[in-house]
Amino acid sequence: MPLKIQRDDQTSINLTPMIDIVFLLIIFFMVSSRFTQLNQPERDISIQVPAVSDGTALTQAPRNRVINVFENGSVTLDDQTVTIEELETQLAGAKAQYKKLGVVVRGDANCSYQKVASVIATCRKVDIRNLNISVQDSTMIR
Repeated sequence: MPLKIQRDDQTSINLTPMIDIVFLLIIFFMVSSRFTQLNQPERDISIQVPAVSDGTALTQAPRNRVINVFENGSVTLDDQTVTIEELETQLAGAKAQYKKLGVVVRGDANCSYQKVASVIATCRKVDIRNLNISVQDSTMIR
């Protein structure tokens, strides 16, 4: 009885694992895209919220106050020109409203350092702990 030996010169690739992986990726992207759709604001919920007379936000922190010290020595607090005394009273009032008030001091490169130091001392006098000084990276200047 002769044995038949069959040579198969064409090799076939089993595509089943690759198709499984593609289906798993499709399912993963479908599920993850669904998660991003679940992060919709609460306005999509169909409920009637009660109305109040004072509708201010309870959790939103105020933006940082910006103090500019110009080359001629003038000082502005949020685009309003002030003296050091007025700066102290306005910062004290803002600090009384929000304890974690942030301040950014921006001094002109050619202004007197004494004026910037006076502004920083005023901020410390009012007990502002979130104090930032704005500078420019010299490697970025062209």
